[in-house]
Amino acid sequence: MASDFRWRCAVLLLCTYLLCILAADSKDKTKKKKDIRDYNDADMARLLEQWEEDDDIEEGDLPEHKRSPPPIDFSKVDTSKPEDLLKMSKKGRTLMVFATVSENPTEKETEEITGLWQGSLFNANFDIQRFVVGSNRVIFMLRDGSLAWEVKDFLVAQDRCMDVTVEGQVFPGKASKKDNVTSNQQNEVNAKKKSKKKTESKKPDFEGNSASNLKNEL
Repeated sequence: MASDFRWRCAVLLLCTYLLCILAADSKDKTKKKKDIRDYNDADMARLLEQWEEDDDIEEGDLPEHKRSPPPIDFSKVDTSKPEDLLKMSKKGRTLMVFATVSENPTEKETEEITGLWQGSLFNANFDIQRFVVGSNRVIFMLRDGSLAWEVKDFLVAQDRCMDVTVEGQVFPGKASKKDNVTSNQQNEVNAKKKSKKKTESKKPDFEGNSASNLKNEL
């Protein structure tokens, strides 16, 4: 009887020991970090959220949409020039400038022409990227939007620039002005031709009148 009791106690102690080992092993597994190479998109998103919550992130490292807008010193703003206010409000913000190439170019021609424009801007220390979005349309993207109006001034002075759009405002380019001059000249030529035809149609038909009078006399 005593032997059975000791046996049962030994089995009970062994089971308790095994349960403790299993519990400790399970706890260790939950604490063990997942290999970064096995992370999926959801894991990465959670990690980023934790990082943003737990750490003090510098303003410049935040995504642009989470950054606070730059302070504007209104004492330095000329209220008669709304463009100055726009420049200050776009300081440090990404901004896109749209440009159109004249004379119905192919996409390859647009690539070559606007590539030269980008090269000139790059040499002038403008941090700018270029994306051709059509046969005659291109986007210039600036990291500092306050420089967009300087880029616009350069682009509209180019021979093959039809127009430039900044913040919804369209600025005619050099090619547009040429087209207007050509169109006006053509209109003047057409007007002169029409005037000449009208003058000729109003001239009296002396020969016809003489023949008619002679016929009446006979």
